[in-house]
Amino acid sequence: MPVNQTLSTYSDWTYGAAVLVYFLAAVLYLCEAAFARPAKARAGSLVAAGGTRADGTWAPGRVTRPEKSRAERLGRMGLALNVLGVLLQAGSLVLRGFATGRVPWSNMYEYMSLLTLAGVVTWLVLARMFPVRRLGGFVLVPVVVLMFLGGTVLYAEASPVPPPLQSYWLVVHVSVISVSSGMLLVPGVASVLYLLKSSGRARFVKLPDAEMLDRLAYRSTVFAFPLFTIGIICGAIWAEAAWGRFWGWDPKETVAFVSWVVYAAYLHARATAGWRGRPAAWINSLGFALTVFNLFFINLVTTGLHSYAGVG
Repeated sequence: MPVNQTLSTYSDWTYGAAVLVYFLAAVLYLCEAAFARPAKARAGSLVAAGGTRADGTWAPGRVTRPEKSRAERLGRMGLALNVLGVLLQAGSLVLRGFATGRVPWSNMYEYMSLLTLAGVVTWLVLARMFPVRRLGGFVLVPVVVLMFLGGTVLYAEASPVPPPLQSYWLVVHVSVISVSSGMLLVPGVASVLYLLKSSGRARFVKLPDAEMLDRLAYRSTVFAFPLFTIGIICGAIWAEAAWGRFWGWDPKETVAFVSWVVYAAYLHARATAGWRGRPAAWINSLGFALTVFNLFFINLVTTGLHSYAGVG
């Protein structure tokens, strides 16, 4: 199927627009974190106490809403741009898929886009569950860096699917492993911030409560880890169909397995009273570092059966 160059161009433009919008959202998030002040009681922020009128009847209390602070307004603007960026990035992937007539994750550029999209969507879901909107900048900064590298160093022209990837397992394995890896971006950031917050240094006082960061990291890992496990299993099945063996200790397979062991150790440590807190956060941060290492070094530097997943 010939490539639709018009749709491919629109996809690239939309991708670039998403990077710009994410950057602006990250700036607003970081401004909210910088200007935020500890919550203080304000006049009108609570329910005014009721009282007795002169005629002896009861006067109910009156509720007035406090005016939103400048920091909160900046955070809301950042969240709105964050959602817009997700729509643009999703549109970029859809356009690339229609332009090539295949699923849009057969090279590192497309894989990076799907991975970061999964990470940002995961962040938005968790931001609805926890009062951690101020952390948005810490999540979007690595996303912007990854997308910038994906759109420049790792960029690949729209083309038909390469022969090694002409399998239905491309839809299953690559999508699951990229989405789960993107989801693991959020707990990785949360664990790093937990280590900073729990260090007790004054410069990190504005970060959310350490216990909340710990819960955020744990719950997001609980959801991502089973999906990551399924992705590895699907990869083993694909390897057996393509190369006649389920496992061959290819560099990418090996690092993925080590990452899986580390995340399993984190979940076990988090469930064990003596290993909660900083020890568990260090383990989760190691898993995050291995995921990033596998994404860049293994895909782009080493030589193995997954080398075709590199640039182009």
